[in-house]
Amino acid sequence: MIQVENIRKEFELTKKQQKENNTTDKFALAVEDVSFECQPGRIFSLLGPNGAGKTTTLRMLAGILKPSQGSIKINGIDIQKQPNEAKKVIGFLTGSTGLYERLTANEIIAYFAKLYGVSDADFEQRKEHLYTLLGMHDFQDQRIGRLSTGMKQKVSIARTMIHDPDVVVFDEPTSGLDVITAENIIKLISDCKTQGKTVIFSSHIMSEVDLLCDDLAIIHKGTIIHRSSMQDFRDHMQTKNLTEEFIRIINENN
Repeated sequence: MIQVENIRKEFELTKKQQKENNTTDKFALAVEDVSFECQPGRIFSLLGPNGAGKTTTLRMLAGILKPSQGSIKINGIDIQKQPNEAKKVIGFLTGSTGLYERLTANEIIAYFAKLYGVSDADFEQRKEHLYTLLGMHDFQDQRIGRLSTGMKQKVSIARTMIHDPDVVVFDEPTSGLDVITAENIIKLISDCKTQGKTVIFSSHIMSEVDLLCDDLAIIHKGTIIHRSSMQDFRDHMQTKNLTEEFIRIINENN
């Protein structure tokens, strides 16, 4: 379970940034008063236009960024008070997560498995499952620096899932992937739900949201402007489809 209560995130501006933004403010507000819950066995989608605060929020959930105020609990663990304990149960995937270019795919996955204390037997079983699902066998011994964007994304996904986390955070999980692999990722996310994991993801592809989502929140200008179950969202749409309804809600809050 993920419990988010009244989180706020400010970033300190450098003098150069103040000049570029024509402001004397020392801080820029990225997220303000954001609250929601993600339940086990359900898939929660965080939606919003570029710059709305989605990635900042997801990075706070994963313990990469610290909230300026508010609280985040992962399976009842306060991520600010016990960050290491909370991170043990989290898998976090984002398109901007770096990989060590001199290591091979195998070396990356093995390294992170050891960091999480995965046993050798579990490692081999999970690795085989993920490599088969993602089609990674052909390039498992190649260095990351020689891989395509899609291949690197596959390595990132395998790294995210190798310790079998209870809570999974996906930020644009199908970005840069071919259609077949994207479908496999959709299946992976769906399997996480079946296994009773807590899943939160963001996506610009509304068909993915429609297919996977149980609950959703729309964030705009750093604040939550809509929160509901997916069924309730569909039942109360004032437009023809999800994309149009999403745009309508955003425009109403500009």
